[in-house]
Amino acid sequence: MVSFGALARKIFGSSNDRRIKGFRPQIEAINALEKDLEALSDEALRARTDQFRKEIADGKSLDDLLVPAFATVREASKRALGMRPFDVQLIGGIVLHGGSISEMRTGEGKTLVATLPVYLNALSGKGVHVVTVNDYLARRDAEWMAKVYSFLGLSTGIIVHGLSDEERKAAYACDITYATNNELGFDYLRDNMKYERVQMVQRGHNFAIVDEVDSILIDEARTPLIISGPLEDRSELYTAIDTYIPRLEEADYEIDEKQRTATFTEEGTEKLENMLREAGMLKGESLYDIENVAIVHHVNNALKAHRLFQRDKDYIVRNDEVVIIDEFTGRMMPGRRFSEGLHQALEAKEHVKIHPENQTLASITFQNYFRMYGKLAGMTGTAQTEAEEFGNIYGLDVSEIPTNVPVARLDEDDEVYRTVEEKFKAIVREIRDAHSKGQPTLVGTTSIEKSEYLAERLRQEGFQDFQVLNARHHEQEAWIVAQAGRPGSITIATNMAGRGTDIQLGGNADMRIAQELGDMPEGAEREAKEKAIREDVQKLKEQALAAGGLYVLATERHESRRIDNQLRGRSGRQGDPGRSKFFLSLQDDLMRIFGSERMDTMLQKLGLKEDEAIIHPWINKALEKAQKKVEARNFDIRKNLLKYDDVMNDQRKVVFEQRIELMDGGNLGDTIAEMRQDVVEDLVAKHIPETAYAEQWDMDALQEGVRTTLNLDLPVHDWAREEGIDEEQIRERIMEAANTAAAQRAERFGPDIMAYVEKSIVLQTLDHLWREHLVNLDHLRSIVGFRGYAQRDPLQEYKTEAFELFQAMLGNLRQVVTAQLMRVELVREAADAPPPQAPQQLRGEHIDATTGEDDFGDGELAVAPADARIVPAEDRDPADPSTWGKVGRNEACPCGSGKKYKHCHGTFA
Repeated sequence: MVSFGALARKIFGSSNDRRIKGFRPQIEAINALEKDLEALSDEALRARTDQFRKEIADGKSLDDLLVPAFATVREASKRALGMRPFDVQLIGGIVLHGGSISEMRTGEGKTLVATLPVYLNALSGKGVHVVTVNDYLARRDAEWMAKVYSFLGLSTGIIVHGLSDEERKAAYACDITYATNNELGFDYLRDNMKYERVQMVQRGHNFAIVDEVDSILIDEARTPLIISGPLEDRSELYTAIDTYIPRLEEADYEIDEKQRTATFTEEGTEKLENMLREAGMLKGESLYDIENVAIVHHVNNALKAHRLFQRDKDYIVRNDEVVIIDEFTGRMMPGRRFSEGLHQALEAKEHVKIHPENQTLASITFQNYFRMYGKLAGMTGTAQTEAEEFGNIYGLDVSEIPTNVPVARLDEDDEVYRTVEEKFKAIVREIRDAHSKGQPTLVGTTSIEKSEYLAERLRQEGFQDFQVLNARHHEQEAWIVAQAGRPGSITIATNMAGRGTDIQLGGNADMRIAQELGDMPEGAEREAKEKAIREDVQKLKEQALAAGGLYVLATERHESRRIDNQLRGRSGRQGDPGRSKFFLSLQDDLMRIFGSERMDTMLQKLGLKEDEAIIHPWINKALEKAQKKVEARNFDIRKNLLKYDDVMNDQRKVVFEQRIELMDGGNLGDTIAEMRQDVVEDLVAKHIPETAYAEQWDMDALQEGVRTTLNLDLPVHDWAREEGIDEEQIRERIMEAANTAAAQRAERFGPDIMAYVEKSIVLQTLDHLWREHLVNLDHLRSIVGFRGYAQRDPLQEYKTEAFELFQAMLGNLRQVVTAQLMRVELVREAADAPPPQAPQQLRGEHIDATTGEDDFGDGELAVAPADARIVPAEDRDPADPSTWGKVGRNEACPCGSGKKYKHCHGTFA
């Protein structure tokens, strides 16, 4: 029986079909202009850019110019690249311009599609960012598509790892900027650590098109970008807290070894509070008062260090250092440290030298970074399964763009075996069959370990000529992917998203020409060789087509349908034939989680023999349901993380906006005077409560407060003895004395130097307190979950207490700035001193959610000197490092060793 929804879709088409149909009039209008534009000279075509800009200045919107601008780009693309965007590519461009996601199959030309909305939006002069997943793709796409943009008179910039601030600023000033998501995020954070507006490199967030949008905005959204630097030495605090834990008894805490958690009981908390109170370390009445957030964090770490972590099992002590032991391999991991103070707690426990923590100086999630853009769009081959998340979090709709030629790939039902061993036997058999008939095979695995395991099995079975893709040499891997469509080739890959290169049947002729002919000069000989390569590729393509096209063989289902679809989508490019099949076992992670034990018993009863598989469409449906459950759970986790991060994000926006206002503001005199007044009022209110009698005033403490905070020696104590004096008069006298002292200091310094000093002190103090505040928020986040045991909502508690901490930080800012400005003295060279700089030992960190690797390798975030040259790969002589220019630490070493630069010649750099 057909459902009403299915029947309606048959008659009227899906909502996606109707949306795509709605673009037809615009496509026809663009096509109608083609003949007219073909008749224009190159100069006349280029002149249309200035004409469009003039029309925008006269009040036309970008939407008004979509048809003529897209028609112009199509003609420029034909002339500059020899490529004419198809109608479906124009539809993809219209979707992107509308601030939505274009879901386009692999091989449908997303890189070219982006040029259409990029050109149109760049006409406004506010800058357009095209975001890619790695440096290789940013450089490749920018150099390739810049031919179209420069043909039309627009400038293109590239942001990759290792550029100087001057080079970055120039790239952001271009009409169009290609960059990786990591570089954009880190540049934003670094900009908000600068002390002069002119030092900032970014110029705003107008419009961004994110390539592989699902990878960047969903997979990588789980982990924030973090810039950290060394924290001041707190070894005394760790040592002091460490002495309390051995004095506790078993009834004072609860240990859960399975969850790796340790918590204090009520008796333990009370005992600890008494110890801390005696030592003068406890503020307020309770350990869990907001002022004691950091202390709670440190005592929890000390408890974990003593009761959860065992010496010679979880770590060893060697050469006066605590070295972590990997729980899976049992190997030592020198150089790796536990985060958030746990490593320091272990060092205190073992009485070895305590190394300072790395403090978070700035951090942001991709979710919050990309939501800053006025308009955001994305491209990928797989977004439909995550449409709800894109809509809820980013306000992005997903449109499925039809392929230019219908897909001819055969997607077969999954084969399910009882054991992993049986499954891998079947996989090896299948690879052998495909190889013997000359069919190119792409084998997908879910992890690097499983790739290596399969590669080893293939070697044992006599296979030698196959490729394993699991490293992070993006440029090198692009060459391998490009040739993975040759007849009989076998390629094992862990993750096919973001490779940036299509698998073309027969191989990629252009890449072969670049690789095999290299620096051969133009001429008859080169032309003959090029022709021979193209003819060879065509023959190989015919052989691959005859063998059935690319066979995608997956060794496991991923927990996300989207990752499976990315792999499957590699076959059947641009109407080519192909097939895909997934091989599973009941011992696979996904099957195990969803009750495969019951299915195993049932299959044995039904008489399923060894090496036999069960194949049925119902199994595919059941697996899809399981994947949907996992996807929904992961979405909930990311949504919850975002709720917490939004609290910090709101505060981050306030602080960063305040910094820019301070940098832009000429004279801060009025702001400083207001701060001074608030500090005086707080001082008086603290020591002369509103309803108190004169005998209850604490004038000794007030006099001391005036001396320490305002650097004034006033006879406050004597004033209290005067007949009829009230707190208002005392406040006015203190205020008058403070203003006089400040005015005298300003006169001594001169207005220019005073303005410079005020700005420097306010910015430095704000940064210092903001960093301390980030640490407090981290500590609060780590303990706020326990509020759930008291039937209180942890998120609400976090919001309330984070706001209180923020208010306290602002109060502290006023006090610290006032105290410093009331003490500052003129040094001779102050007028010529350079502006204060952000800490130099910066580390960048972004953990890739799919691999667990730090995208920044060694984490160094130093900016390259201004004369660092970016040299194209073809101009580098492998034998002469002086020709290499700046090489990214995670790039393949130009010497040709196949290693990362940092593991090869980069170790000497």
